[in-house]
This record gives sequence, structure tokens and C-alpha cells, in this order.
Amino acid sequence: MSEARDLPPIIQGGMGIGVSNWRLARAVSRLGQLGVVSGTALDSVLVRRLQDGDPGGHLRRAMEQFPIPGVAAAVLRRYFIPGGKSPGTPYKLVPVYRHAVSRAREQLTMLANFVEVHLAREGHSGPVGINLLTKIQLPTLASLYGAMLAGVDCVLMGAGIPREIPAVLDAFAEHRPATLRFEVEGVAPEPAPFLRLDPDEHWSRSPAPLPRPAFLPIIASDSLATVLARKARGRVDGFVIEGPTAGGHNAPPRGEPRFNPRGEPLYGERDVVDLARVRELGLPFWLAGGTGRAGCLWEAQQAGAAGIQVGTLFAYCDESGLSDDLKDSILKYVARGEVDVFTDPLASPTGYPFKVVRWKADPGRTTIRERICDLGYLRVPCISPDGTIGYRCASEPVAAYVEKGGKESDTVGRRCLCNALLANIGHPQERAGQAQEPPLLTSGDDLMSLSAFLAGRSRYSAADVIAYLLSPEPAGQTG
Repeated sequence: MSEARDLPPIIQGGMGIGVSNWRLARAVSRLGQLGVVSGTALDSVLVRRLQDGDPGGHLRRAMEQFPIPGVAAAVLRRYFIPGGKSPGTPYKLVPVYRHAVSRAREQLTMLANFVEVHLAREGHSGPVGINLLTKIQLPTLASLYGAMLAGVDCVLMGAGIPREIPAVLDAFAEHRPATLRFEVEGVAPEPAPFLRLDPDEHWSRSPAPLPRPAFLPIIASDSLATVLARKARGRVDGFVIEGPTAGGHNAPPRGEPRFNPRGEPLYGERDVVDLARVRELGLPFWLAGGTGRAGCLWEAQQAGAAGIQVGTLFAYCDESGLSDDLKDSILKYVARGEVDVFTDPLASPTGYPFKVVRWKADPGRTTIRERICDLGYLRVPCISPDGTIGYRCASEPVAAYVEKGGKESDTVGRRCLCNALLANIGHPQERAGQAQEPPLLTSGDDLMSLSAFLAGRSRYSAADVIAYLLSPEPAGQTG
């Protein structure tokens, strides 16, 4: 499938790390909608699942289908533990990404994305998408190529301006080399650095061409839609238009920063997308953020949208990757009306506002976490004092961040999202002398009205979500 106009009206949100896993995407796609896997940190997700013993053998089954010889066997030798690692044993980490990595490191990322998409596509003919964050540049090329080797139908990307991605998809469809301009803070070295992946370096003989997936940038302004539609390198197929009530990272408000009494950033008229201007571009679009209610699909289509993207409702269904303990706890407190979603302007080391769920039984609520950056997905490339390309993260130890040229004020309130989000899906790192890595849950504002959807239930499935979203009940009646 290469045309966005062929995509279904409901797109399941690509929630990372690992919340939108292959089980959830497959369940949604089998029901005729667009299931989406999160591509964020999939290499770490894969190796932690392997170290937990790969229950059911699903990963190993998919790995056998990876077409580049020898890669799966090498990864199994390094990371697979039959029966799973011993309780209390730390996970072995993957090497942290840099702008130049080994062929084996690229192949691990390709393999992880291939496996997730392959499993999501098993047993049905429905479309499957993958969601990546533009801001996380280093693994992007290998992630896209691995997903395309598995036949991904659609690529969605937000958290930045993914202007170069359509040309990358065009190149990889023909196994040609692709590049991305590497964004480095500070005075960039000359010549300007690029990230590059050449598929020929991984094959003894190039295989047949691949289907080129549809490309849907996730945007928060009509001006960005116009720029991407007219100036992107290659074909943009449509858009997901995301409002500030969506979970995870939100686009910062435009203009001078203003905050409500709770300390959350305030959004105004300048942050409202002009749908008439988007319609003029002639490309299909889906609305996201606050659309997880019955009747919202109809309302979106009346406004000219092809459909809606929904995350929060799917995040707590049976098939999602969130740990069962977290799901059970959240749904119990949702039923009581005792959850809060706080748009935290400081939590993310990216500097983007980040939605944080707060509830009485939050296992990370009272945990004082040691500052560390040992996964590195959200590190910012920068020019080091010695003039070379280095990396820093506002969630790492303060002294290390400042030594690399960062401002101490930028470290205030920051949290390690990489480790916390892996804890959310049941893969917390074990640390000597500390409690297990605590979770940090994110959801859209729709979480606070989820009790209307639950209607007394303590659990539900992806099929329940889709039936609800397709029902004609006016959105205003669901709270």
C-alpha cells in the first residue's frame, strides 16, 4: 500500500517506548484499521525481550525471516538467555548510538524494526505503520530500512520537521544509499555532517525493490503542513494533525511562554491549526489529540479529515505493551476519578512539553532517581569544547552536562525518559544499591474521561476501542 488515501479512518497512535507493540498493532490492523508500532528504542526493546527469554518464541520466529544473512544468529548469541535472566540481574545494554557506528550496530537496529513490523503483519492483510520521532536522528535510517524490509505500509513521524524523509523512503525502496542532514548544536563543522546508510554494504547482492510506504508527518501547524507539502524532498502523502491534548511530547506553544496556575504551558489561538488551509493542499489528513470519544470520527470527517488518530484509549487495552500492573492501577483510579494529566514543561530532556500521568499509586511518585544517561536516545549532538562532535542530555549528571557546554539551568526538573519508558513496559533496569528503575507514565488528556468509556469494566480490548470509535454517539454525550 503506497497511497495514504487508501488508509483506514482510524489510526492507532504510535506510543513509545513499546506501548504500541506488535500485538496491539496486529489486533488493530486485523480489525480493518491502521495498526502502528512505535519504532522508538526498538533495539533496546528487542534485546531486553531476548534477555527475558522470548516467551512464546515470537521474536525468534520473526528473526528467522530477516533476509540479511547472519544478523539474527549474531544477535541471538549476544543477547538471548534461555528461560530469561535471573531476577535482580541488570540487562546487558546495546552500544549507545553515535553519528558513525559499526555495521553490526546498524544491523541490530534494522533487525529490531523488521521483527516488530513482521510480527504486526502476521496473519492478516491489513495495513501496518511505524511511528518514529524526527528528533531522534541517529537510528532513523536503519529503523526505516528495517521496517521497509518487513513490508511496512506507512511511516509516521513527528517531533520535528521530517523534510528529508520522503527522499529516504524513495531511495530505500530501490536499495540506494540515503542521507540525513545531521543536526548539531553550536557551530557546525565543515563540511556539514550527514548521517548515511548504504544498503549495498549489508548485501552481497541487492534484492528486489521494496514497496515504498506512505508518509504521514505528524504536525501541529498549518504552516508546517504547507512547507512539507511543497518543499519536502519527495512525496508527502498526507498528515496527522496533533493538538496539545495528545499524550507524550507536545509541540511548544507559539509566541512568548505563558503558564496556567498549575505551571502548564498555555496554548492559544496561534496554536490552532487552520483546517481550511490544510484542505487546500489536497492531501488527506487525520486529527489527533482529544479524538478518543464516540462521535469524534464523524466530527473529524465533517471537518474534511479522512479520520482520526487515537492513542490513550489503546494504551490501556489488553493488547498494549504497558505492564499489567500499571494498566490495572491506572484503570482502578480512573474509575474513581482520581487521575491527573499534567503537561510538564521540564520533564523531557528535549525541552518539549511532556504529558505526565499523576495518581496516588504511582510507583515512581516517591522514588528519588539517580541522574544517569546510559541509553542515550534523547542526547543532543553538540560541538564539544575541543571542537569535535559530542553528546549531552539534560537528564544526565549535572556536572557532566555542564562540562560538555550545557547550561546548568537546563537540567532542572529533567527526567530520564528512556529508562522510565522501558520500565513502563515491564523492562526496568536493575541498579546496584537502588530500587528498580521507576516508571513515568504519559497519556493524553482523554485519560481523565476514560471512565465513561469503561462503563464499569476493569479491562477491555482493542476491538472494544474500535467499536466505540465507530459508534455514532455524539462526542458531547461522553464527557
